[in-house]
Parts: sequence; structure tokens; C-alpha cells
Amino acid sequence: MGEEIKVLVCDDEERFRNTLGKLLTSHGMTVTIAESGAAALDILRREPHDIVLLDVKMPGLSGQQTLPEIKKIDPDIEVIILTGHASVDIAAEMMAHGGSDYLLKPYPMDELLGIIHIAFDRRKTAKGL
Repeated sequence: MGEEIKVLVCDDEERFRNTLGKLLTSHGMTVTIAESGAAALDILRREPHDIVLLDVKMPGLSGQQTLPEIKKIDPDIEVIILTGHASVDIAAEMMAHGGSDYLLKPYPMDELLGIIHIAFDRRKTAKGL
């Protein structure tokens, strides 16, 4: 692989985001943690990332509200929606606003890693790298 993938994990559940952050770091990714949609937007304004793992249901700005704002900051960023709340309607809406994939918690780690790598390849292609 060799290429650094910068991932922003945005989830309001502290234990989940910290565990996921450690797992992704152990797979060679650079991980930043955000506890809310507003925090994620602040981070992305200061520092570019390749992938955002975005929870749907959060207090304050929901994932649905955060996604379009993320795309204003970086239209090419890959946003993977993570949720424990299955909803085809929400998935369709978020995909229409630029979400690149959708996973229902809990999910197999190898499935998430595969989706992250596919999304990273798409981002590199979009940026002409």
C-alpha cells in the first residue's frame, strides 16, 4: 500500500470512535477523531483528509446536516456513512448529497477496510493522482 490514508472519524459515541480510531491506526492509517459534526467541520477547514467516517445520529449537527457542509469544504472528499439506525430513506438522501458508501453498525472490520481503500482510490482518481 505505502500511501498514507487520512481518515476523520466523526461519531458521538466516545468508546466507538476511539476503538475505531485505534483499529484504523493499526492498519497504517492516520486518524483524527471528532465528537460532533461541528468539530468535524472545524477539523476539515484546518486540515485536509481523504476519508470521513460519519455517524448519522448525533446531537447538534446530524450526519445528514454535516455531509453537505463537508462537501462544501472539499467536494472530492469521500464520506462513508456509519449508522446503527437502518433507514433506506436516510441512506438514499445522504448518498444523493455526496455520500460514497453506507454501512450499518456493527459491520465486519475487513468490509470497512475494503470500502475505505476503494474510496481512497476513487479520491486519488478524482484528484488526478
